[in-house]
Amino acid sequence: MSAKVHNVGILAMELYFPSQYVDQVDLEKFDEVGTGKYTIGLGQSKMGFCSDREDINSICMTALHRLIEKNDINLHDIGRLEVGTETIIDKSKSVKTFLMTLFAKEGATDIEGIDSTNACYGGTAALFNAINWVESSSWDGRKAIVVAGDIAVYGKGPARPTGGAGAVAMLIGPDAPLVFDCGVRASYMTHAYDFYKPDLASEFPYVDGKLSIKCYLSALDNCYNLFCKKMRKENPDFKGLLSLDGMLFHSPYCKLVQKSLGRVCFNDFLNASSAEREKQFPGLSQFNNHKREETYFDRDLEKAFLTYSEKLFNEKTKPSLHVARNVGNMYTPSLYGGLVSYLVSKSPDQLIGKKFALFSYGSGLASTMYSINICKDMSVGSKLERLINSLNETVGMLNKRQCVEPQVFSDLMDVRTQNYHTAPYEPSGPTDVLFPGTYYLVRIDEQRRRTYERKL
Repeated sequence: MSAKVHNVGILAMELYFPSQYVDQVDLEKFDEVGTGKYTIGLGQSKMGFCSDREDINSICMTALHRLIEKNDINLHDIGRLEVGTETIIDKSKSVKTFLMTLFAKEGATDIEGIDSTNACYGGTAALFNAINWVESSSWDGRKAIVVAGDIAVYGKGPARPTGGAGAVAMLIGPDAPLVFDCGVRASYMTHAYDFYKPDLASEFPYVDGKLSIKCYLSALDNCYNLFCKKMRKENPDFKGLLSLDGMLFHSPYCKLVQKSLGRVCFNDFLNASSAEREKQFPGLSQFNNHKREETYFDRDLEKAFLTYSEKLFNEKTKPSLHVARNVGNMYTPSLYGGLVSYLVSKSPDQLIGKKFALFSYGSGLASTMYSINICKDMSVGSKLERLINSLNETVGMLNKRQCVEPQVFSDLMDVRTQNYHTAPYEPSGPTDVLFPGTYYLVRIDEQRRRTYERKL
């Protein structure tokens, strides 16, 4: 295909989250911590989780199959399939190869793409690969699909309530309702041991909590300021957050997202002229001489900008946190769960012409800020309405999940942990609680080959 395509972006989306969850209020009592530690301190309400019946292959197959079914996708019209995940169960065989079982049934095997891995950033890397392919000279006219999925599991202790699980599948192509801005991606990549998984015999990460927060906020500072610089080259009148209709973040937990929006406002404050500060940031002059790199744990500054940004947060960011608050940290698809939440919070008419920025972060570390526009071309209006209607149906399934007592949750996690590398193995987790259409693990044989079935 030599002709240049336009409005490349997301044509359709599907989100998967587990059918079981534990309530964070109940978990606070079970863990014997202070009331509000998880619900207020972390900003979390419920946490989805998977028993040993589900793994990274099964949840990605579920999300992909739903996307295909709900959008009546001809598998021969797909030329690229990209996967982003950090939930590694095989050091060689990619998750993408398991997903190909859905395509091979139809004889569709001419499909590029493979897995991308770096903590919570893999889904964004996979998405960029797909966007770049459609915009490149290699494009053959077919669409791409991106699948991002993870199962976030922690050992017993203070990190466990920041877990979660989920997967998102996105159909990528031209003439899309969600269009990616060209030339304004801003990335920040460096080396850090803030969160990593060197023990291949365990699902649990090594986490330096304080360093992780510093790395996240430092990456946000760098990406946001570079993003604004690039946006101003395209539009000299660009005013940072005030020029955006929404600001979405990777969400390890919702409270960090709220603090991050305050951090964006602090950056706008530092970048403003003296006159602009007086007008736009009244009562914050005591922070005039503060330096970004010295303020990551400045409680007074954090509190002041949380207060200042409250209205902006409620308007531009809070609508994106519905899934994160009720499912937990999905790792790679977390940001895209935020995109789903943002889209279903408004009607199609309210979204047309809107622009919002997205901040993707993966420990270790890799990060990018980029922007999406809701296409103004009314010819794609029906595509937007169809996309949002489909996502509303999916998000409505949050209310159909089964609440599990913390002790049952803990027991299921123990089974998962104890049998993480066991083979041969037959899972014991219940299948009756799974949503219809969910893929689940049937067995692992003596050669560690995995077999799956789909619940009808």
